[in-house]
Amino acid sequence: MSIQAQFRQDYPGFALDVDLDLPGRGVTALFGPSGSGKTTLLRCIAGLERGTGRLEVNGEVWQDAGAFLPTHRRPLGYVFQDARLFAHLDVRGNLNYGMRRAVHRAVHRIAGADSRGFDSIVELLGLGPLLERTPERLSGGEQQRVAIARALLTAPRLLLLDEPLAALDHARKQEILPYLERLRDELDIPVLYVSHAADEVARLADHLVVLEDGRAAAQGPLAETLARVDLPIRLGEDAGAVFAATVAERDAEWHLARVEFDGGELWVRDNGVPVGRRVRVRILARDVSIANSRHDDVSIINLLPATVVAHAAEDHPSAVLVQLRVGATTVLARLTRRSAQRLDLAPGREVWVQIKAVALIG
Repeated sequence: MSIQAQFRQDYPGFALDVDLDLPGRGVTALFGPSGSGKTTLLRCIAGLERGTGRLEVNGEVWQDAGAFLPTHRRPLGYVFQDARLFAHLDVRGNLNYGMRRAVHRAVHRIAGADSRGFDSIVELLGLGPLLERTPERLSGGEQQRVAIARALLTAPRLLLLDEPLAALDHARKQEILPYLERLRDELDIPVLYVSHAADEVARLADHLVVLEDGRAAAQGPLAETLARVDLPIRLGEDAGAVFAATVAERDAEWHLARVEFDGGELWVRDNGVPVGRRVRVRILARDVSIANSRHDDVSIINLLPATVVAHAAEDHPSAVLVQLRVGATTVLARLTRRSAQRLDLAPGREVWVQIKAVALIG
């Protein structure tokens, strides 16, 4: 199962030129700055823009040189930045509208569609207490959860989310993110997620497409792609590595947890995650320092042997981004060029990394 998308189209002041082969399950993030082509590409996939090219979703051709499936016949769900709920209907009525669309299109009979029932979707997104409320009585995060549920109740084969958190404040984002993680983990259909926020992408995505000026500058599994130092788009303070780990121990006295990964172990803040649970770990490059030998007389408790792989200049001429291998895991560090030269950080050099902060993000 996969998605093949090839679009080439000139727009006023902008050209879209992409060739993508995306996984048929999990969350693929379309990531890049404003104007990079994220939403335009999403609208082409939805059939809302008629770019020249070919689109095949799990073996079914939605567009090529001889055919163009209109949007209403594409078995997809689309969630915009604003929830676009029907103000005259309560939550139950909005969700029932989605179910009526599924029956009208008969997409519940299409192989590969997510055809969960009403109760399952309501439970998945925590909407039970909200069913009798009207949209004006919902927070922004609650409205987006309803919009996502309505899209899922159309029994889509593909779910498109166009910056669903962009209009929310920090508190509302934290409210909805756990539900988006559940979608990632439990849905059997692919999700395309548009965002320009690196923290959202690190927490939610399995696969990453980095867009720049209408072209795919990079694409691949999230961990591999985020850890590259040759990306044309600089992430600045958001540059860092994401990888999987397992909670191995919780220390009640110090309120810390020890996680194990393919490269060693790390002590992190105890967030109550049970021992044995798989978690995502994010380490920002700004929180990693490098030494040529091990130093135990420092406040940093996460010290790991590593090998320098590569380095690249940052936007500011004083800084450099260093890529390191810790076991089989890639970590990034941001240093001054002066420090990198003083440590002689050539590829292949054995060093120690000192990690000041580690975030468990899901």
